[in-house]
Parts: sequence; C-alpha cells; structure tokens
Amino acid sequence: MTDLVVEVREADAEDELRSLADWLRADETLEGHLRSRVASAAPAPADHMGAGFDVLELALGTSLSTAALVVSLLQWQLSRRRAPALVLSRGDVRVELTQEAARDEETLRRVMAVLEPGEGGAADGDGAP
Repeated sequence: MTDLVVEVREADAEDELRSLADWLRADETLEGHLRSRVASAAPAPADHMGAGFDVLELALGTSLSTAALVVSLLQWQLSRRRAPALVLSRGDVRVELTQEAARDEETLRRVMAVLEPGEGGAADGDGAP
C-alpha cells in the first residue's frame, strides 16, 4: 500500500499520526484519492506484546499529486499548537519538514520536486533537498 511514509518527530507520535490521519480523511481535496493507515515501522521487540504505531503509510491515487498531499500535510502541521517536524519518505528519499521549512517557498518547491515520482523525483532515486 505504501507510496509515501510520514513520521512525526514527537514523544507522542502515535497520537499525532492519528490526528494527521483524521485530518487527511477530512480534507475534501484529497477525498477518494488517498488511502492511509497508521503502522509500525519495525516489528515489536521479543519481550513486548506489540509495537506502537510510529508511521503513517499513504497510498496516493493516480489523480492526486504529491504537491496537493504536501499542502494538506503542511496545513495540519501549522494548525498544531506546537508544530511537530514531519519526515516524509518515498523510496530512499527522506525529507524533514519543520515549521520553518513550511514557511519557506523555495524549500517547499524543492521538497515537492524531490518527492514527486517521475522525472527528477523520488522514483529516479534523487536525493533530498
């Protein structure tokens, strides 16, 4: 299912990821074009009953651009009292979005370009901005 993975840099990452998943489900511009699930990035240690959820896996429909998704992610991030840093991953490409980066147009253009599949983007294995 995974097309893009989102991690939150917070102690209560699971709560933040669930909030983000709810935000994306409520975003009318993404309706019907995005599937998501909160998951664990690693298996549970042998001495634990289960792992916490620490990533949000997103599958984008063909008509949804990465840019539209990133805009929604940034809107959620900026709506938080303390905006957590988000780490977006597509393949080997990992990009961290901080509150400061969300306000810098050039940084956002570079992030979107590097995460967009296709020419010059993540599917080509390009590095992070």
